[in-house]
Amino acid sequence: MSRLRIFNESDPATPEFASYDPDFIATELKKLGVTFERWKASKAIAPGASPEDVIDAYRADIDRLVAERGFKTVDVVSIAPDNPQREAMRAKFLDEHYHKEDEVRFFVAGSGLFTLHLGDKVYEVECVKDDLIGVPDSTLHWFDMGPEPSFVAIRFFTEPDGWVGHFTGTTLAQQFPRYEGLTDGH
Repeated sequence: MSRLRIFNESDPATPEFASYDPDFIATELKKLGVTFERWKASKAIAPGASPEDVIDAYRADIDRLVAERGFKTVDVVSIAPDNPQREAMRAKFLDEHYHKEDEVRFFVAGSGLFTLHLGDKVYEVECVKDDLIGVPDSTLHWFDMGPEPSFVAIRFFTEPDGWVGHFTGTTLAQQFPRYEGLTDGH
């Protein structure tokens, strides 16, 4: 289940607020310029489906988003818990950074944790199957896929070089809890 937790940047151990309500999550994140939507596939997706089949199952929502935001590239990324590069892949995203384009991800399967740093607040967004998150360009954030990552995600890009992170050099992200996978009980 999707989750939003809000922290003061000076107290990474104690969330000030938490919600599992996707409508509330969308409303709160919209105040920050962050998109949060829930999508449903138009047809069943078999395990191991090709990227083309995955994109086809979400074609209407993808086309709408591309038209609204001018994305030039859409692809599918998949990582399994036994991926030999999982530690390096995880480490790449764990430090605070920003992009010069929106970072938009839709979780076809699995989960991950986007953490946004805005002002003196830290917004931790656990994204699960059927969640789309759109982090505006220049928003400070980090992403944790967990020690045994398992997800399939559709990615949207406006720039031809795809994901380019600009790292802040702060240690803030290292002070916050790491992602261990889906939240127990939800």
